[in-house]
Amino acid sequence: MFTLTVRDHFMIAHSFQGEIFGPAQRLHGATYIVDATFRRAELDADNLVVDIGLATRELGVIVGALNYRNLDDEPDFAAVNTSTEVLAKVIADRLADRVHGGGLGPHAQGLAGIMVTLHESHIAWASYERTL
Repeated sequence: MFTLTVRDHFMIAHSFQGEIFGPAQRLHGATYIVDATFRRAELDADNLVVDIGLATRELGVIVGALNYRNLDDEPDFAAVNTSTEVLAKVIADRLADRVHGGGLGPHAQGLAGIMVTLHESHIAWASYERTL
């Protein structure tokens, strides 16, 4: 399996519901480094996993829509604990939509999967992997 990873970052504010979250129940900020890894069994006709420029651009558009937002105020996240795990899934699903919509070019249709990893610090991160 071949992989290609592109990276970006974004900053959000949010709060959580539930005692398990302790002080994170209060509004707080988070800065994430996001890695989007694209997978395919065979390289495309140009010997690529995916066009790195298109992958970088599309990831940037997706995280740009989250950047500097209070997720508690966003309708897409109403009544959702926007944990690192949930945000990784949201980004992976939005990237999958871009692949299926042609945003990563015609050769991206041969991709087998995407994994998104959100690093919330140098010692903690979460990932979500999905097929295409």
